[in-house]
Amino acid sequence: MIMGSPVTIITGAGSGIGRATAELLAATGHRLVLFDRDKNGLSETREALVTEAEAITIAGDVSDEADVGEMIQKTEDHFGRLDAVVANAGINGVWAPIEDLSPCEWDETIRINLRGTFLTLHKAVPLLKSAGGGAIVIVSSINGVRTFTNPGATAYSATKAAQVAMAQQLALELGKHRIRANVVCPGAVDTNIVAGSEIRNRAETEVPVIWPQGSIPLTDGRPGQAIDVARVIRFLLSAEASHMTGSPVFVDGGQGLLR
Repeated sequence: MIMGSPVTIITGAGSGIGRATAELLAATGHRLVLFDRDKNGLSETREALVTEAEAITIAGDVSDEADVGEMIQKTEDHFGRLDAVVANAGINGVWAPIEDLSPCEWDETIRINLRGTFLTLHKAVPLLKSAGGGAIVIVSSINGVRTFTNPGATAYSATKAAQVAMAQQLALELGKHRIRANVVCPGAVDTNIVAGSEIRNRAETEVPVIWPQGSIPLTDGRPGQAIDVARVIRFLLSAEASHMTGSPVFVDGGQGLLR
């Protein structure tokens, strides 16, 4: 169980769900390690935190072993411990028909989303163990878990499904060390992740499905906000979720059930 002012790593902290989570956790007393490859985004996140928040920023690539190792070393050097990890960094990558999706494009999505999650936990778990326990939250998606209607999202869906399997495997492996591992699976969220996405030949893979009332029942079709996911992450890191591990939690307004 996390006691006192927990030290929490957030990857992909420079925008979207990562930034919203950083703001929420800082306001509730977490000491933060903010990691992202976008230096400007990191600076903006740091400036958005409450003034008394204790946080360090580290720029790096989540799929680079040396960069992730540096993040962990700086965490230990600055705070002397680690209590929680939010493995949030990820990309949509390229969505295209399987025969059109190049091996390089496949590898890039796997590299960031899956290798990045692995490296983060591979390097962080020893510090969590030395602290006597802690909490991990992996940010996955409804895609690849509940819904498969995004055209050409084979690589993305594969990584998101694998993240859920990883959390459930680690929930058992790490339970004896009092480390919990859970997953949040957002649906459509109003963030900038789509800015770096590419969708090719959509018509070749799309299965047209039209919902007259919108595809997110709870909000009349409007996407969720990053803060909606951040609140669930905060709960999963807290003592209130002390008996939860290996659980995928869907934050999608019912979208995954409908689609």
